[in-house]
Amino acid sequence: MTAQLDPRRWWALGAMVASMLVLGFDMTILNVALPTMAGQLGATTGEQQWMADAYVVVFAALMLPAGLLGDRFGRRRMLVTGLGIFLVGSLVGSLATSVEPVIAARAVMGIGGALVMPLALAVLPSLFAPQERTKAVGIVTAASALGMPLGPIIGGFLLNHFWWGSVFLINVPMAALGIIACVFLLPETRDPASPRVDAVSTALTAAGLGALIYGIIEAPARGWSDPVVVGMLAGAAVLIATLVLRERRMVRPMLDMTLLGHRPFLLNTLAATLGMFIFSGLMFVLPPYLTAVLGNDAFGTGLRLLPMMGGVMFAAKGSAPLIQRFGARAVISGGLVVLAFAAFLGSRTTVDTGYGFTALWLSIVGFGFGFAVVPAMTAALSALPADRAGSGSGLLSTVRQVGAAIGIALLGSLLVGAYADRLPAGAPHAAADSVVAAHVVAGRLGDTRLAAAADPAYVHGMTTVLLVCGLTALVAALLTATLLPRTGADATTGSGTGTDGEALSETGAETGAESSAGAGAKAGNTSGAVPPVAALPADAGQ
Repeated sequence: MTAQLDPRRWWALGAMVASMLVLGFDMTILNVALPTMAGQLGATTGEQQWMADAYVVVFAALMLPAGLLGDRFGRRRMLVTGLGIFLVGSLVGSLATSVEPVIAARAVMGIGGALVMPLALAVLPSLFAPQERTKAVGIVTAASALGMPLGPIIGGFLLNHFWWGSVFLINVPMAALGIIACVFLLPETRDPASPRVDAVSTALTAAGLGALIYGIIEAPARGWSDPVVVGMLAGAAVLIATLVLRERRMVRPMLDMTLLGHRPFLLNTLAATLGMFIFSGLMFVLPPYLTAVLGNDAFGTGLRLLPMMGGVMFAAKGSAPLIQRFGARAVISGGLVVLAFAAFLGSRTTVDTGYGFTALWLSIVGFGFGFAVVPAMTAALSALPADRAGSGSGLLSTVRQVGAAIGIALLGSLLVGAYADRLPAGAPHAAADSVVAAHVVAGRLGDTRLAAAADPAYVHGMTTVLLVCGLTALVAALLTATLLPRTGADATTGSGTGTDGEALSETGAETGAESSAGAGAKAGNTSGAVPPVAALPADAGQ
């Protein structure tokens, strides 16, 4: 039975929508829960960073081999396996009573997410004829994008009515539904000619990223010159350098490093990665400010993140006409300038600033991110030959995930150092763990001075982070505007032929999905199915 005649294909698409939706809102739901979890579990800021980063590090390390496993052993089988692992991790997280099991659960969920993300779209070419495929890809990517603004709202509602573990438990029925739908509705497909999974490269990726993130997170507490921190950072450099050398020498590598020698791809990838660096860091820094400093409950915090989410969604949808008129280079660099302006504006926040000002600069952050990152990812893929779309999309997605993980680690560590330096002398050691912990300690001791000092200290740390974000965005804008060839950037304009802007965002996704199903041996891996729009939240809140 051919894909275009199979009446079950739209029901099967529903299974993919459920899978991507749960991944989408799980990316941002944890950020709202972190302040509550910090208070109830006694988690330090470093431990909160690990709760967020454990998922992202594992996801980034395993996404490419996970796609190749699907090619080799069956995409439906591995997709069901990924959803099952994600379900187990969510269940463990919901039952955890201390920090360590939560971090372990997030790592397990990262394994499941790494299997689900590339394979959810890789199965679409086997279900839909070419004339239906763009629509199907658009629906699945929209589900992932929709999950981003839903995450804070769902998380806030659950935290206001149930215990913090409910933000994990909500994944269980959705993942179970996805498993059932995949088993009964999806055909099995595979590509035995795809590159083999290189266990050594996978281990080098995981170990290198883990050492790098550990060193960055531990630096504020131990000091950057501490032997453990220096050893971890040096070890990370050696491991990552070894990975690069190994992949460059392989005939069919998992990470095609030669693509980085293609300047349009490299610069667009850099712009998208720096955008994810900023966005992920902000999503980690903002919820404690909205919760502890401004005094909102979890649901109120989720609602107050919507201006940023709305800006992202609007800009991602409306970037196509601007690209068609001005070219991708102008839109990407302009979006980064807007992002820098928003960060510098936000750095003017004080402890007495009301939410209205915060909503203003959050909206501008969303606009800048949407106008910069989505076109950058699409332009990166459009700059590649058709037979490199799969490997190029896999490399882009992996590098972007690394940017998100480092954003949480580095900007979170900067926040910790700036916040702790502004606390009054003699403040209890636990108060330096986080602003949430400071309020808990102040309430237990009846120390109003500590609570009054913690809020401006946290705002100082947040504004320091915003200044760094602004400078990073400006550097990325300068590099894009001066070094990106006009022809490479404007290739995106030719890609997007849709009238409503969706075709532009779907081009890279469709190309990657097709290469995964029909030209996997040429393109290199399944992760080419990861679409630019689906990548918006991906990891943003981790």
